[in-house]
Amino acid sequence: MAQRKNRKSGRFTKSTRRRTKPKTNLTNLAVSALVANSITTGMFNANLMDFVTGRTDGVYKAGADGSWRLTLPELLGVGDKVAFGGNFYKTTLSEVLMKNLKANWGQIAMGVIFIPVAANVISKVIRKPVILPANRMLKSIGFKDVKV
Repeated sequence: MAQRKNRKSGRFTKSTRRRTKPKTNLTNLAVSALVANSITTGMFNANLMDFVTGRTDGVYKAGADGSWRLTLPELLGVGDKVAFGGNFYKTTLSEVLMKNLKANWGQIAMGVIFIPVAANVISKVIRKPVILPANRMLKSIGFKDVKV
């Protein structure tokens, strides 16, 4: 009987490899959103949704809020703005970011460090009673490429 060349090395041939499509992990998406929210809240004084949309308390006020709060439309030059930080402050972007960073550095550090650690610990604790049944349920209702 002839021996195969790759038998001793333990390597698979190209015909025996299987590659599965990576699944969308909802836990990782949630952790990424929470970390991004922590950073935008600390650096720009606006939560993630308000930073992207330019809204303040449900009203579009990009650059017209007169505070040290920055939003993406304000940074892109959309709206009624005179300078970074709104209409009442004549500051530069670096001054606003440094002031917000000095005031909120602890919050940013806590969010960036402890949110992923907490998510990892919690996911390990609730894996059997919650996550595995949830993944089975998602698969049974047709979401084959999504997992918790």
